[in-house]
Amino acid sequence: MRFPALLLCLIGCVLAVPALAYDARAVRALAFGDGDEQVAAIAALVANGDARDAKVLEALAEGNLKTSGKRILLLQGDRAVDAISEEAVAPVPSDVEDIVANNRLRRELAGAIAALKLASLDRTIRLAAAKELSGGAEAAMLPLVKKAIDKERDPVIKSMLDMIAAAMEIKSSDRDTRLAAIRRLAASSNPDTRTLLLGVLEKKDGAWVETDADLRAEAEKSLRAVDGQLVWGERLGLAFAGISLGSILLLAALGLAITYGLMGVINMAHGELIMIGAYTTYAVQNLFKTHAPGAFDWYLLCAVPASFLVAAIVGMILERSVIRFLYGRPLETLLATWGISLVLIQGVRTVFGAQNVQVENPAWMSGGVALLTNVVLPYSRIVIIAFVAVVLVGMWLLLTRTRLGLFVRAVTQNRPMASCVGVPTGYVDTMAFGLGCGIAGLAGCALSQIGNVGPDLGQSYIVDSFMVVVLGGVGQLAGTVYAALGLGFANKLLESWSGAVLAKIVVLVFIIVFIQKRPQGMFALKGRSVEN
Repeated sequence: MRFPALLLCLIGCVLAVPALAYDARAVRALAFGDGDEQVAAIAALVANGDARDAKVLEALAEGNLKTSGKRILLLQGDRAVDAISEEAVAPVPSDVEDIVANNRLRRELAGAIAALKLASLDRTIRLAAAKELSGGAEAAMLPLVKKAIDKERDPVIKSMLDMIAAAMEIKSSDRDTRLAAIRRLAASSNPDTRTLLLGVLEKKDGAWVETDADLRAEAEKSLRAVDGQLVWGERLGLAFAGISLGSILLLAALGLAITYGLMGVINMAHGELIMIGAYTTYAVQNLFKTHAPGAFDWYLLCAVPASFLVAAIVGMILERSVIRFLYGRPLETLLATWGISLVLIQGVRTVFGAQNVQVENPAWMSGGVALLTNVVLPYSRIVIIAFVAVVLVGMWLLLTRTRLGLFVRAVTQNRPMASCVGVPTGYVDTMAFGLGCGIAGLAGCALSQIGNVGPDLGQSYIVDSFMVVVLGGVGQLAGTVYAALGLGFANKLLESWSGAVLAKIVVLVFIIVFIQKRPQGMFALKGRSVEN
């Protein structure tokens, strides 16, 4: 009867002792070993998968793992804990020393911590960990990744983990494992997958490095599938870039579609009104930083109407003081507005300085949507596209559903007749010019979210804006939309083939030839004044 009692006693002692999952030997190697021993220790701790191991690795990554003689300490603020025994150490020894972590060790730590986070209950943490491992994971992490695959219920993360596991298994010594991994990699859209597959198809001194013909054949098949997915990603990215550029051109040209298209005023200061809108956004941002830092993420709610009002007021002052006396004299109008543009540029340089200023994105406009691994759609561009759509709808409603819009269309089609029936043409001119300038200010507000703001900001868009209006048809809102999106797509498509400079030249030549053949643009303005 003594033996069963002794056995039960031993079992009780074993259960009373903490589980040996915590690898104290690996922790010591991590603290006192050389580079290779530290890397091996990280692999051992990852394979262990214990929560205490994760705490040690995170402490090392953050610089909170120290040594004091032969002891390894975890610093937690102004206190320390022994990393092996978990006993509190007070006070913190004065002889603590840092554990040196070189770039190689930091890279291994990042991957190891990401692998350990795959067990988190928070989907966001698991997704971020999977993305971290997608850039490359060590073979020692494979058991942990496979364990995470078995537990994962989210299809997006599970798919990513499958690709990560396949990328590790392709380096296996087992032929069947490698073959299965190569086949699974065919479903990947990660550009790094190409590097893995090309490694199987590598040649050295004219001979295949991989001697197995079946593996090479599968690698070629998977490579074609990956290339096909990457091409679709590039096409999606190109289409989004075209829409993004087209929306920016549209917003910049909408105001000009009124001042030039509807009123016939060649406003060379239109670009500077865009600049004024951008600097107004900068000023509002600084006001929020100074007086309401807690509400900084919502400064655009004030910047949008402010940029519209400031640019509109400047535009109405210009119309009242200069442009009103130059209607019907296009050359004088061009020269006068060009002079005004120089005055506005110098005025901004005097107030804000000649250097570019930085306008910060709100937190909700930072980052982007990753459709594929090689396609990321920035939130800032998405918001601008949506903003342009709202402004466009607002413009359409204003011109077609309001009294002011009716007056503007009447004056555009036949000014003398509109005046005869009581339309206040002078008032309409001022309001229409102010509206066009205000929309230019909105364009500046939007442009401030995707680049630096400087005195020469508007000069980059004035020529493109005129091209959009002329190509679409003078006075035609629909033509402006089609022309802006068409030029945006054409520019990005040609840039991908021949570069930015040659793309600009080709687009300009096309517009010149088009206007020669069809001077009225895509859509001709209808009205008695035009027909006569």
